[in-house]
Amino acid sequence: MKSKLHQARVTGTEKDYAGSIVVDADLLEAADIAVGERVQIVNINNGARFETYTIEGDTGQVEINGAAARLVEPGDVIIIISYGLYEADERPDATVLILDEDNRVAERL
Repeated sequence: MKSKLHQARVTGTEKDYAGSIVVDADLLEAADIAVGERVQIVNINNGARFETYTIEGDTGQVEINGAAARLVEPGDVIIIISYGLYEADERPDATVLILDEDNRVAERL
C-alpha cells in the first residue's frame, strides 16, 4: 500500500460516464495519488471492491462513474487505496488519511 483515503463519503454517481472516480484535487495531492492512477475502492457499506482510475475533482467531491457506480450509493463510506512497487530497501511509509463526513482530512496516520 502506498496511500489510503479512509472513510471517504461518496457524493455522487454517474452511471453513463465512461468510468473513473472523481476525487477532490487537494485529497489526491495530500495522499500522493496521481490523476489517472489506478486505485482500489472498498465500499464499507456493502463490501463491494473494485478498481478504477482517478480524475481530479472539486472540494469535497468523491464521485463514482461508469459501471462501478452500480456498486455504490451517494452517502456510502469507502476506502480509496493506491499501491506501488518498490524494492524492499526503498519502500516509503504509507500515507493514511482519515476523512471526516465532509471529505476533509481529520487525521493523518
